[in-house]
Amino acid sequence: MNPNKPAPHLSDENHTLTDSEHIIQALSAGRNKRARKYLSRMHPAKIAAMLERLEAEQRMALWQQIDPALEGRILPHLSIELISQLVGDSTDTTHARPEQEHAHGSANHLEAVRDALNQKKLKRVGKILQRMHPAKIAGLLESLPPVERRSVWSMVDTDRAGKVLTFLHDEILVALALELDLEDLIASAEYLELDDRVDLIQTLPGELGNKLLYASSVSQRKQLESMLSYPEDSAGGLMNADAIQIRADVQVSTVLRYLRLLEKLPPQTDMLMVVDRKGHYQGGLRLSSLVTADLERPVAELMNRDIGGIAVTRKGNEVAQLFQDLDLLSAPVVDEHNRVLGRITVDDVVDLIREDSDRALMQMAGLDDEADMFAPVLVSSRRRAVWLGINLVTAFSAAWVIGLFQATLEQLVALAVLMPIVASMGGIAGSQTLTLVIRGLALGQLQKGNIRILLNRELGISILNGLLWSVVIALLAVLWFGDWGIGAVLGVAILVNLLCAALAGWGIPLILERMGIDPALAGSVILTTVTDVVGFFAFLGLATLFLL
Repeated sequence: MNPNKPAPHLSDENHTLTDSEHIIQALSAGRNKRARKYLSRMHPAKIAAMLERLEAEQRMALWQQIDPALEGRILPHLSIELISQLVGDSTDTTHARPEQEHAHGSANHLEAVRDALNQKKLKRVGKILQRMHPAKIAGLLESLPPVERRSVWSMVDTDRAGKVLTFLHDEILVALALELDLEDLIASAEYLELDDRVDLIQTLPGELGNKLLYASSVSQRKQLESMLSYPEDSAGGLMNADAIQIRADVQVSTVLRYLRLLEKLPPQTDMLMVVDRKGHYQGGLRLSSLVTADLERPVAELMNRDIGGIAVTRKGNEVAQLFQDLDLLSAPVVDEHNRVLGRITVDDVVDLIREDSDRALMQMAGLDDEADMFAPVLVSSRRRAVWLGINLVTAFSAAWVIGLFQATLEQLVALAVLMPIVASMGGIAGSQTLTLVIRGLALGQLQKGNIRILLNRELGISILNGLLWSVVIALLAVLWFGDWGIGAVLGVAILVNLLCAALAGWGIPLILERMGIDPALAGSVILTTVTDVVGFFAFLGLATLFLL
């Protein structure tokens, strides 16, 4: 179907029939937005005639896509029997009242939407979605399996679809964006702020992203191309080009008159950027200072010169740390010549922090942070198979070490019972240090000047805990097996493994970061290998030397 096809002449029966066929095809393919688009061009009488011709199932599917405002114009053209069927389906009061929805939250929305889908009442789904925030709709979509997700997505209004896309993980975003006709995708993007539109263009497949870019106006396209030239994880990739700039030599009254001329202030505006004649950043003027100042005072006396500009090339995690440390709501972004390019707002920083935390959490389990929870089984299996294979290599490494001491295990069966204790204690201790170091690297708290201090601290903690728990576990082993030799070997092996675990937990993320590998992604796998191998080797090696 060509989405740019001109509207048909209502007097032409052939064109009307073609529209009817397109509507049926769209409904069969789940393209409900496309079906509603054709319906909006048809005369109510033609729609009524189409309803009369259709089979019961197709008729009800079509009725679910008819705008409620249009229903009253269609019903007079229908038979009484058909009216009773359709109106009975439309009169639906089973969905929760707004105050109930607020009390029960997203879980109630999910249950209500799935119930409506099971009853094939998409109008009810549409009504539920209209009362939901775009972020809540995105969360709902991610909570549904693909088939139901497509049905719900088809009921999202075009003017809200773009905003919903910005809250979705990349994999789901791309899949749902491809469900839209190009003209609907372009129309939905028009309601987005420029920074959100940049994110959408960067996430979409290349050709589709380019079409979205070139569908923008000339002025917007220049701004978008400028913002797209910066890395996604930099200040330039986070900024929006909607900063309000004023001069330092004007009076407060002039600034207030200028602001009144604007239709509205950009979202999250808490200050204005003060620049000179060439656009060089000089400081920030807080709105709180502006509205309480004397009208005759110049901006130069009110602006805050301590609010520095953020370099456009600065890394995203550094920007997030700056916002956190200084409690900023917005901050200017400047180029190498200190000219204002735009601003970063706290909502984008919060999104960045959330994405980074999600990524770290998922990658520690070897999962893609953008993975669809309801992705096809084969796709998810392929993703997880890689990490299962890596884990298999580490497991064989530990098994190989155990195999070196097979003769020892055959003579002292108690060693096989106690081996897991050594590996488990080392794994837990190492994970604690590893997590602490990864967090320090992410927050910028761990640097060259304090790396050795942290190592000494972690080794000290491991020695104290090692001495404590090695004695406790050794005594328990003696009580269990009645052999002081086994208890002593077990205690020493635990102490050795805890020291090695602390060293590994400290060193592995530092080495991985220097190699350009995300420590959260591979650190835990390597650490497990180290603690298992060292633990088994220390325990079985000491047993071979002193007990046989």
